[in-house]
Amino acid sequence: MFKWSRKQSRVPEGPPGRRAYVVGDVHGRLDLLDRLLDQIHEELRVDPAEQTTLVFVGDLIDRGPSSAQVVERLRTYAQPGVQPVFLAGNHEEVLLRILDGDGSLISSWLRFGGKQCLASYGLDPLLLTGRSEDESVRMVREVIPADHATFLRTFIDTCRFGDFLFVHAGLRPGVPLDSQRQSDLRWIRDAFLNDDRDHGFVVVHGHTIGKKVVERQNRIGIDTGAYSSGVLTALAVEGDRRWFLDTRAPVDAAVSATH
Repeated sequence: MFKWSRKQSRVPEGPPGRRAYVVGDVHGRLDLLDRLLDQIHEELRVDPAEQTTLVFVGDLIDRGPSSAQVVERLRTYAQPGVQPVFLAGNHEEVLLRILDGDGSLISSWLRFGGKQCLASYGLDPLLLTGRSEDESVRMVREVIPADHATFLRTFIDTCRFGDFLFVHAGLRPGVPLDSQRQSDLRWIRDAFLNDDRDHGFVVVHGHTIGKKVVERQNRIGIDTGAYSSGVLTALAVEGDRRWFLDTRAPVDAAVSATH
């Protein structure tokens, strides 16, 4: 695990009196989501925080078998003392664009996880074979509940937490945060991942899968490929401490604070 060197720079900190849990890309794995939430809730029971923010970095849907169930679980999520925040991923963006009438995206969406998403809503994706784009859009609209679409439209692009910025994909290096393009925040890869400059905060992101958490001086990648690896990961931040929880182990084994 990468450890911050006080000689390199000031240790990044969260806001005083607050804790954040940041959950990586769920991608339709309700089983892992429930397991990770249980760990977070148990940790808060044993070690309460003054204020807790629970952030999801996007891509709740597609690829895994239970997109509809994940959306419903989080749409109705309520835990005393915990404020959920939902960030928009590229997969949510594509589904919403289809629901808004862009049928040209359907074929690629089906290849990259849309088949599993539709199946979770009760529509056999094979029924779209040979359909026109307009007809396919109509069929998708019919199976996605309005309250699910409304929920997905509430997602935001960034969340600042002290010296950390939470975002789905990353950001365009050298561009001020208020000038970032939404497409970069949701889609960027190499230009962000390969850049080692100081962004003015540590960027915590998903979108790009790693076999394990990727920690760099300027970013922390927490997408551990849950839909295929079975490992869903969360970063916790409180003051100058940060630690990780994941679905491989119980809370006491998964938590390892760094200073």
